[in-house]
Amino acid sequence: MLSEPLNPAAKAASHEPTAQSEGNLSRRTFLRTSAAAGGGLLLALTLPGAARFAEAAGTSSAEDFAPNAFVRIGRDGRVTLIVCQVEMGQGTYTSMPMLIAEELEVDLGQVHVEHAPPDDKLYANPLLKFQVTGGSTSVRAFWKPLREAGAAARTLLVEAAAQTWGVDPASCHAEKSVVIHKPSGRQLGYGELADKAAALPVPDAAKISLKEPKDFEIIGKPIKRLDTPGKVDGSARYGIDVRLPGMKIAALAICPVFGGKLKSLAEDKAKIVKGVHQVVRLDDAVAVVADHMGAAKKGLAALEIEWDAGPNARLSTADIIRELDAASQKPGAVARKDGDVEKAFAGATKRIDAVYQVPFLAHAAMEPMNCTVHVRPDVCEVWVGTQVLSRAQAAAAEITGLPKEKVKVYNHLIGGGFGRRLDIDGVIWAVKVARQVEGPVKVIWTREEDIQHDLYRPYYYDRLSAGLDDKGMPIAWTDRVTASSILARWAPPLFKDGLDFDAVEGAAEPPYDLPNILVDYVRQEPPGIQTAFWRGVGPTHNIFVVESFIDELAAAAKQDPFEYRRALLEKSPRAKRVLELAAEKAGWGQALPQGQGRGLSVEHVFGTYLSQVAEVEVAKDGSVRVKRVVCAVDCGHVVNPDTIRAQVEGGVIFGITGALYGDITLKDGRVEQSNFDNYQMLLIDEAPKIDVYIVESTEDPGGMGEPGTSAIAPAVANAVFAATGKRLRKLPIDTAALI
Repeated sequence: MLSEPLNPAAKAASHEPTAQSEGNLSRRTFLRTSAAAGGGLLLALTLPGAARFAEAAGTSSAEDFAPNAFVRIGRDGRVTLIVCQVEMGQGTYTSMPMLIAEELEVDLGQVHVEHAPPDDKLYANPLLKFQVTGGSTSVRAFWKPLREAGAAARTLLVEAAAQTWGVDPASCHAEKSVVIHKPSGRQLGYGELADKAAALPVPDAAKISLKEPKDFEIIGKPIKRLDTPGKVDGSARYGIDVRLPGMKIAALAICPVFGGKLKSLAEDKAKIVKGVHQVVRLDDAVAVVADHMGAAKKGLAALEIEWDAGPNARLSTADIIRELDAASQKPGAVARKDGDVEKAFAGATKRIDAVYQVPFLAHAAMEPMNCTVHVRPDVCEVWVGTQVLSRAQAAAAEITGLPKEKVKVYNHLIGGGFGRRLDIDGVIWAVKVARQVEGPVKVIWTREEDIQHDLYRPYYYDRLSAGLDDKGMPIAWTDRVTASSILARWAPPLFKDGLDFDAVEGAAEPPYDLPNILVDYVRQEPPGIQTAFWRGVGPTHNIFVVESFIDELAAAAKQDPFEYRRALLEKSPRAKRVLELAAEKAGWGQALPQGQGRGLSVEHVFGTYLSQVAEVEVAKDGSVRVKRVVCAVDCGHVVNPDTIRAQVEGGVIFGITGALYGDITLKDGRVEQSNFDNYQMLLIDEAPKIDVYIVESTEDPGGMGEPGTSAIAPAVANAVFAATGKRLRKLPIDTAALI
């Protein structure tokens, strides 16, 4: 297991084996489950299951106090926090320790953090029911459980000190890794209390006292990212950084047509490339194994490969759109139905119909897909950066035929996830290759393989209609979402009665007062193409559609887009508040030069309320430049305001990239884009000024990893309309249409 010290001066520790068990953990029973499973001083093993925590924590030391799966304190006073949510740039290696440290009463600068091993029973995400990082759930899911874990450990340490001194525990308190007896001034460090604390029964969850927010000393403060120093000085370890004795490198070529197979292969020319060791054949891919990536790529280029393209050899984007259009004309699974839509349309003064489309999108994470595997007869070891650690373990076990406890998975920092590493196809490829290789092998995808064999954000096709009354306000609203279903593939039990709730998130529950509304979903799968989560997924499309259409209605009613929205948000005060704040800070209503415009969006997704105002400039050649973005966010109780601002900023950049440039297209069954020259990223000199304003709130935390992304595309599109009078109903923005 990779140990990452939060103290920047400390060094990273080495990998250790991990263990796995099955099950899941509910938010309400988390602490009781931990207590029943173990705790205690590992030397005495005085509490049931302490050895299990030792194994799960990657240590067999006899000098550790481990009251639950998240806290370990050594006799030397070293405090280690086990973090089950992976770090991929979103700040969990700061926010998760903040939650534990606040209640444990330790200084963040003195603790270490380790990746949790694969274990669904100990480390399941309480909201998603297995060990996973995604859906903007880390803080939302662990807001209470991690604080309870820290408080349980603190309670035991205080009790141990009180027994040592023969005093009432109420006369003692913990502070900066020591317990203090206030009347006498006596102190004992956490390390000195480890033995005695280990012998105490873990307190019942109902008896754990959590701090009042007014007493927080860490939570709510702007804490600098604790993983930054290692990323700056190069000591941070990503999956692609793995180096093992005797390790070989493999480059992969997958059939360029989805659903195709390997037909024939001539490998003689590849084998004579210096450094190439072998060629591995799979059903629909080929890998060249070599001493280094350069040799592997040369060997791959030297192969003479003939592919059987299969049934999708002639597939094009136009074919997929035609199928979506046809499917969208039939009723789907109802996601929401309020009032009588048909009656409202019959009484409407005006009706507006529209079709909106958003394209397939690749993730294009900066760290290419990679996975290192060593398969032996009795064990399989996997080194990877993944958002679904236990799934990676289960997949490797299935491929090798080994029991899961014989599959050791060592997780790493992730150089960009965005939902891409919620899937385990990269692990599956690597294990299949490694089964045919002697010794460890690191399988690295080239950028071209990554973009052309990604699992893409779905192509969405929406039919919307609205009926307006004589004042221009909506009295009828329908939205039919047509697309593939990610959940049907990724989590089949969640796909019920033909409805994918992720596909309609942001559409089925807009914050506006719409008295008669019908939202339904039609599943239409593109031939051979698997789709996946993309930093916001359903909301990345639905907020664009809903907020663009609301803007259309405001224009039809000849009303200001801000005032129009505000009138529809009387029943959603939190949404109204962020809308008003963003508009105020952006200077809504102030004049802009010709060719420039402001656009709005407001959303309630992932438990967070957020509004954005984008200022754009449209040049004479139709090119669009986003000059400024103002964001107001109410994400409930704030853990680290610096992280919130960083997440909004990163989400805005990611979302602008998609709105301006993101487009995966197919011709003859093949993805046409291949690298950053034709799948463009937003450049640093194109980045807008971004201002973020956080609304103080005492509500439970909402998610922040994805809302910034889903809100920006409609704000930009609406700003383009304000600047040019041309409505955008399809992404990416067609600059030729703006000339």
